[in-house]
Amino acid sequence: QVQLVESGGGLVQAGGSLRLSCAASERTFNNYVMGWFRQAPGKEREFVAATTAATTWIGSRTYYADSVKGRFTISRDNAKNTVYLQMNGLTPEDTAVYYCAAKSGFSSVTSQYEYDSWGQGTQVTVSS
Repeated sequence: QVQLVESGGGLVQAGGSLRLSCAASERTFNNYVMGWFRQAPGKEREFVAATTAATTWIGSRTYYADSVKGRFTISRDNAKNTVYLQMNGLTPEDTAVYYCAAKSGFSSVTSQYEYDSWGQGTQVTVSS
């Protein structure tokens, strides 16, 4: 398993921005699919965004939940073993604990059950 440590959460007003970071311990980080999920109080954990590993023929791809498309951007820096989630235009509905996750292979990138490594989570609170 990969050890993951998130940072960058906090309290922000609606319309504001935050950037989450997730540092991975794995030296072969570039081989992993990296995802961001979130869990709001009383709700199930849900997919937010994912970035795949680049292959010889295809670059890294990104996927987003409909609720964050156009507002959030996932990116990865393989040299730093780090994945980022830039969050713009935040709304109170984005308030949740955000989790970084890692998986290998070619299974679904949006299903939390396919990920086998998780960070501890970082709280994001958006005030109205």
